[in-house]
Amino acid sequence: MYITVCDDQIEELEKITALLEAWQTDRRANVRFQSFRSAAQLLDAARTERFTLYLLDVLMPGMSGMEAAREIRLFDAAADIVFLTTSPGFAYESYGVRALEYLLKPVSARLLYPVLDQLYLREQRPQDGLTIRSGGALVRLPFAQLSFVEVNGKQLYFNMTDGTVHEMTAPMREYEGALLARPEFMRVHRSYIVNMLQAEKLSPAGVITFSGHNIPVSRLLYSQLQKDYLELLFSGSDA
Repeated sequence: MYITVCDDQIEELEKITALLEAWQTDRRANVRFQSFRSAAQLLDAARTERFTLYLLDVLMPGMSGMEAAREIRLFDAAADIVFLTTSPGFAYESYGVRALEYLLKPVSARLLYPVLDQLYLREQRPQDGLTIRSGGALVRLPFAQLSFVEVNGKQLYFNMTDGTVHEMTAPMREYEGALLARPEFMRVHRSYIVNMLQAEKLSPAGVITFSGHNIPVSRLLYSQLQKDYLELLFSGSDA
């Protein structure tokens, strides 16, 4: 978990950082922190870093925390946002950026720790999807809705069950570990990994998905693929 804190008041920033460090020590959690005193500094970092949790003061000079959150949502739909403020007046507005929590200052361990515990426990569970960067934004792809992944040159194409395709520049090896760790995802060809729960038909000629795609199957992989596919179907696994 990668947490960033943004507050223009140095005393508040130090207090929140101390709470985070105490929580990390108490939970023996593997987390990182980074702090900023302005929304502009935060946004500069956020476009290159991959923060999983933003702790944002609402009332700051220049750009407010609420304005920063709107900017963050333009390129990161997956991260969690928690507002820290002395005023309850922005609580309704926080729903517009899908904020996880809205905590009133002074923030205490009693208020902050349950939020951190919830997010940390969620990260320790097996992933229910992939997060990729596509079109300048972070996109969450639930495994159940991912039909197949294709690599073509330096491009990856994540084909969803609804026909949506998310494209990014990356090698297949960057994601194949997470995919092939799940029983429903199988390599059928050097250029394709398929969610076999989305396969309507498997033959030496290829895999036909429920969405109508015909995907080639490697002759060298077919025999083992057939066995793994039958095992998947008869195991009753829905992953």
